[in-house]
Amino acid sequence: MKTTKNITLSAILIAMGIAIPTFMPKFILPPASYTLASHVPIFIAMFISPVTAVSVALGTAFGFLMTTTPEIAARALSHVIFATIGALYLQKHPSLIKNKKQLLIFNIIIAIIHASSEVLVVTPFYFTKTLSQNSSYIVNIILLVGIGGFIHSIVDFFIAQTVFGKVKTVIR
Repeated sequence: MKTTKNITLSAILIAMGIAIPTFMPKFILPPASYTLASHVPIFIAMFISPVTAVSVALGTAFGFLMTTTPEIAARALSHVIFATIGALYLQKHPSLIKNKKQLLIFNIIIAIIHASSEVLVVTPFYFTKTLSQNSSYIVNIILLVGIGGFIHSIVDFFIAQTVFGKVKTVIR
């Protein structure tokens, strides 16, 4: 029963992860893109289980591969890293969800991993001239992808935390 429920939850979250970029406001300045709530399904999946988190990260990455540039799709695929680390940590420390201070620290650490992973995967695109080099590496990659992605991650985590708080009794 739990497996069927997790597969169903994964499918719903993947569908949401693919649909959100279609409907939510977005700002795209390649290689950076910011779509409000685009990470929410992955963060919610992290609260459920590591397998669900990885499944949703892979499913949404496939959706981005079909609808965006290779750089943005590579960034989406990098979400498997923070989703796996975050979900495994939450699985070992489930009481973290109830402690606001610890959850904030967790959010910041996950955002650092998230943004760093995205910076790493888009760096080769910058240096192979796939990306426009009208701006410096610092502006294009570190500022737009790194710092912008960090802030985006923090905001989406707070949204996911709020949503999960409202639906966790139904999910569990």
